[in-house]
Amino acid sequence: MPMMLSNPRALRLTLLLQIALATLPLSCSAAASAQDWTYRVRPGDTLWDLGTRYLKPTVSWEELQGHNAVSNPYRLPPGQVLRFPIAWLRVEPAPARVVAVRGEVEIGGGDRAATAAREGMQLPIGSHIRTSADASITLAFADDSRLLLRENSELRLDQLSSYGATGMVDTRLRLQRGRSSNRVTPAQGPASRYMITAPTATSSVRGTVFRVSAAQDGGDPGATEVVEGRVQVGNRHGRQMVDPGQASLSASAARAPAPAQPLLAAPEIDTARLRLEPLPLLAAWQALPQARGYRIEVVRADAPDVLLFARDTPDSSIRIDDLPPGQLRLLVRAVDADGVEGHDSARDFRVPDGLPPPLTTAPLHAQTLNQAHPRFAWAQVAGAAGSLLQIAREPDFRQPLAESRTDATRLRSPVALAPGDYYWRVASVDALGQGGRYGQALPLRISDAPSDPGLQPAQAGKGQLTLRWQAGAEGQRYRVQMDRRGDFSMPLLDRETAAPEITMKQPWRGGTLHVRVQYIDDDGYAGPFSTAQQIRLPCKLCYGAGAGALLLLAL
Repeated sequence: MPMMLSNPRALRLTLLLQIALATLPLSCSAAASAQDWTYRVRPGDTLWDLGTRYLKPTVSWEELQGHNAVSNPYRLPPGQVLRFPIAWLRVEPAPARVVAVRGEVEIGGGDRAATAAREGMQLPIGSHIRTSADASITLAFADDSRLLLRENSELRLDQLSSYGATGMVDTRLRLQRGRSSNRVTPAQGPASRYMITAPTATSSVRGTVFRVSAAQDGGDPGATEVVEGRVQVGNRHGRQMVDPGQASLSASAARAPAPAQPLLAAPEIDTARLRLEPLPLLAAWQALPQARGYRIEVVRADAPDVLLFARDTPDSSIRIDDLPPGQLRLLVRAVDADGVEGHDSARDFRVPDGLPPPLTTAPLHAQTLNQAHPRFAWAQVAGAAGSLLQIAREPDFRQPLAESRTDATRLRSPVALAPGDYYWRVASVDALGQGGRYGQALPLRISDAPSDPGLQPAQAGKGQLTLRWQAGAEGQRYRVQMDRRGDFSMPLLDRETAAPEITMKQPWRGGTLHVRVQYIDDDGYAGPFSTAQQIRLPCKLCYGAGAGALLLLAL
C-alpha cells in the first residue's frame, strides 16, 4: 500500500483495473441475459410444468429456479418475468411444408431418390430443391415465413429447427442458383433467425419482404432486393444494412458487397390499354429508359407468395390467355442492366370460377360466309342458364363489335358484319347471371361474293323442266327464281322448296332463262341470292320434240 501511495501512476492503473474487474461480472451478466428468452407467468403456471414444456430433458426445473432466483417454486405471481437461457431450451426439427407447386419441381437430398414435388409435402433438413423452366415452388416454415423459389433455381435447406413452443425458429437456406422471393414473419425472440446464403453473400433478417438472386457465371451479379423492412447483407470481406427500396449487389465472394443502390420505380400501367376481365388479360405500361426488360407475375391476391404465372419480357405489354379462377393480382416490375428487379405495379382482378366454355358447332372453323348476320351455334353446358356471345375484329376482344346474352344455344349476329375477317367466342352464364370462361377465339370471314349453289345441268322431258343444286345445311329451305330478262323484276318462277331441286312445266317459248337460288335457314333468315346462271332452251324443246340435257351457262 505505501508503494502504491508513493507511485500515483501505479495507483491510477490499479484503480482502473479494480473497476474493470468489478464491472466484468455485470457485463457478462448483461450479455448472458441478452441471450435469454423471457416468459411472462400466467395463472396456474409452475416451474416444473414450464421446465417440462420448454427445457431440454438434461436441464432440471431447479436450475431454472436458481437462474431466476425464485424463492418459492410453489407460488409464481402472474405477470412475473422468467428468463430461459437459449442454450437450455428444447430444440426440435421443424420441416418446411410445400404450399404450392407450378410446373416441374424436383426434391432430392441425402440418400433419398429425387421425386416430384407435390403440395403438402414435408421437407426435412438437407432437402435439395430444383425448379425447371417455367416452374416454381412455395415453401412455408415453422413460423409461417414463406419462400418462393422461382424458375431455373436450386435451393438447399441447411437448418430447420424450432425452440420448442417458444415461437422462435432457426431457418437457414442456401440458394445455389436462380432467384427466391421471401416474406419473413417478424422474429419472436433473440434466437429467431432467417438466413439465405448465396455464392457471394449472405442475407439475414428478422422479419421483412425481400428477394435474393445468385450470381450467374459471366452474367448478372448476385443481388439482395429489399421491398419491406431491413436486411443485413455481407460476407467475410464486409457487411452492410440494406434499407427498404434498395438493393445490394455482390459480384464475387472475394469482395465485399457493393454499396446499396435504389430500386427502379414501378412501371406506370397504361389504363387505356389495360383489360383484366375477362380473359385473355391484356396489359401495357410506360417503358422506363433504365430498364432492360420487365418481370410479369400473377399471384393469388390473398397469398402473394403463390406464383400462378411468370414471364420475363423486353416488351412493354403482355397478353395472358389462361389463368386459374380466383381473386388474383397482376405484378409488373422493371429489371435494370444488372438484373436487379424494382418496385411492383399491382392490379387486383378476378377470374370467375364459373361454368366451362361450351363447345361450338357453327360456323365451322375459319369458314367463309356471305351473310351479314351469320348464325352462331354451340352446345349446352350442364347447369348453364344462358350464354354470352362476343364478336370482334381482333382475337384479343379488346373492343367487341357485339356482345349478346341469350337463353338459347344459337344466335344470329345482332349487328350487320361488313365483308372482312372477324373472331367470335362464347361463354356460359349460370342461374345467378355470372359468366363463366370464354372459349377460344374462332376466326370467321364474311364475303360479299354471292354464293354458288352449284346448279347442275337442267333436265327436260315429257313437258317438264327439272333444276338441281347443291344441298345446304340440315333444316335449310331454298327459294328459286327464274327470269327471261335477268333482272328478276317479273320472274317466270318464284318458289320455295325444302328439297335442293325443283320441277316445273316447260316454257312454251325457247331462248335463254336466268336462274338464281337463295338459301333460307330454319329460323327464317334468308341469305343473298346466288349469282344468276343461264339456261339456253333449244328450239326443238319449244315444239316438244324429244328430251335431253339443257345447256347451263354461267354469267
